[in-house]
Amino acid sequence: MPLPRPASPRALLADLRAVLAARSPHRLIAALLAILIPGTIFTIVFLQDSTYKPEEEVVMVHMWNANRTDAEIEADQKKAQAEADARAKKRQHQFQKLADMLGIKYD
Repeated sequence: MPLPRPASPRALLADLRAVLAARSPHRLIAALLAILIPGTIFTIVFLQDSTYKPEEEVVMVHMWNANRTDAEIEADQKKAQAEADARAKKRQHQFQKLADMLGIKYD
């Protein structure tokens, strides 16, 4: 099955004239909405995209002494684990507070 030929600008204008010549109010409103709605959506999307600037990403790099002892490494790991546990406990407390406010039972 062959594909239809692409429409020419003359055909578009002829169709537009035919719709406008009908003088039917609902056809004029439908034609106007068919043009305005996609145009508005595209305009909003392109305006938002043109003003979007990605946030800068900060990468933290920790430098350690190459000749650290195993004890120093373990101490650093314990310190990092303690900080992570404290953050998790704080977050859990926030969720428990939210659950209390919403009346959700938790164990």
